[in-house]
Amino acid sequence: MLDKAAHENFPVAPFFLPRAWRTDLMAVYGYARLVDDIGDGDLPPGGADAALLGLDRDRADDALAMLDAFEADLRRVFEPAAQPRHPLLRALRPTVHRHGLDQGPFLGLIEANRQDQRIRRYATYQDLLDYCELSANPVGRLVLGITGTASPERIRHSDAICTALQIIEHLQDVAEDLRRDRVYLPAEDMKRFGVTEADLAVPRGGVRVRALVAKEAERAAALLNEGTPLVGSVHGRLKVLLAGFVAGGRAALRAVAAAGHDVLPGPPRPTKLSLLREVGATLRREG
Repeated sequence: MLDKAAHENFPVAPFFLPRAWRTDLMAVYGYARLVDDIGDGDLPPGGADAALLGLDRDRADDALAMLDAFEADLRRVFEPAAQPRHPLLRALRPTVHRHGLDQGPFLGLIEANRQDQRIRRYATYQDLLDYCELSANPVGRLVLGITGTASPERIRHSDAICTALQIIEHLQDVAEDLRRDRVYLPAEDMKRFGVTEADLAVPRGGVRVRALVAKEAERAAALLNEGTPLVGSVHGRLKVLLAGFVAGGRAALRAVAAAGHDVLPGPPRPTKLSLLREVGATLRREG
């Protein structure tokens, strides 16, 4: 599961961070990945995770039951006398207690995956932002908690960055999401650009699809710009880490633009060189 970190648009826990931060960031990343894998039905076959959570193995494909059991196990992380069942949650426990992390962000990620089981289309852009409040923003808040840098202003900037990164990921994965019967392009925008779901189910995007993707990419870029002052508000290695998050989003947007905003053949991914260039540019702007 943690090998998926190498495929993110941004560095999850780069080598230059203190070892304790890397350990804690990977614990949080592992938690977020496992919750997503439960919600997406991507758990390894055999039902081992279901058994660990106290469910029959044949319920491993019941995402809502799995999420309920996982939430119950998560709550044991925060109970001094309880012992979580799942080894990933047992590994998360020291991180939670070392930094005094709140349950809220962890519960938000579970609720986002519950929402994925009930809601597969989003009528408005605001509806999508509300979803990102659960699916993306908690991760940034946990990073601030681990690094001891949380403040109301930093949380606001972090939320903008995380929402942007989630929207960018949705743009890269339009075709894959549709195969899962999910569409994260707002219906109001699809209507405005004259795009139907049939237009998303073809090998290459037409003019209208590419115009729609360009519009959503523009919105994501604006959110990244809104959140970028977060980088300038911190110092040292944390500044480089946060610059990496912003740079990952910008490099991904450049990759989408370089593909002519045609995301249907497959996710346009940034190169390592383009990511490094964006990190340098972000640090120069926010230095």
